[in-house]
Amino acid sequence: MSLVPTPFRALIIGSSGTIGSAFQELLEINPNCLEVLGIHRNSSHSINYDDPHSIASSANSLLEKGPFQLIINTIGALHSEKWMPEKRLEDLHAEQLMQLMQINAIGPALTIKYFSKLLDPTGSVMATLSAKVGSIEDNRLGGWYSYRASKAALNMLIKTTAIEFSRTKPQCAVIALHPGTVNSKLSKPFKGEQIGRPPLDAAQDMLEVIFSVTKEDSGSFLSYSGERLPW
Repeated sequence: MSLVPTPFRALIIGSSGTIGSAFQELLEINPNCLEVLGIHRNSSHSINYDDPHSIASSANSLLEKGPFQLIINTIGALHSEKWMPEKRLEDLHAEQLMQLMQINAIGPALTIKYFSKLLDPTGSVMATLSAKVGSIEDNRLGGWYSYRASKAALNMLIKTTAIEFSRTKPQCAVIALHPGTVNSKLSKPFKGEQIGRPPLDAAQDMLEVIFSVTKEDSGSFLSYSGERLPW
């Protein structure tokens, strides 16, 4: 039985991004969604992973808005104006590794810590966007050291949270969700516009997966297709 009840209320974290805005657009027209609230670094209840203190502040400012039966975190980074994913070990440097750990692992982990207090204890799902390249077992091409490592760390944090929630929040599921290649700023330098899917299509695929999540799925690493991915 799905943990997201009907009707439900949703919160999108990172709603100014390509995928986040697609989620919000779809949920705004979903007849089962009573309300969808989106937050980002320039919104009300703002959140900014460059400022870890903003994560707790944002969650605390939303306490009276909860509970939510669905929380989706879409914040993440692959590259910046200063650097691109590493092609070889020689390209690895501390600044890039630390920044991607901050955005892709530490920020989402603190988001789970503080925003999980907004989950409806009677039934809810918190999905965090991860990436298939964070799978250690599936890594056959190498490269992209910082991005792979940060997403692998994120996956471990989600899995560990799920184990704790099985005792403390048994009707709340936390999952890692792989969106696939989506036409976005993140994928554009890697031919994302040619090989990716439209954001609304990707978000719809992921919503179908989320709406099928049961408490037994908590701690899973799921693809947009519903496939269980190897850690």
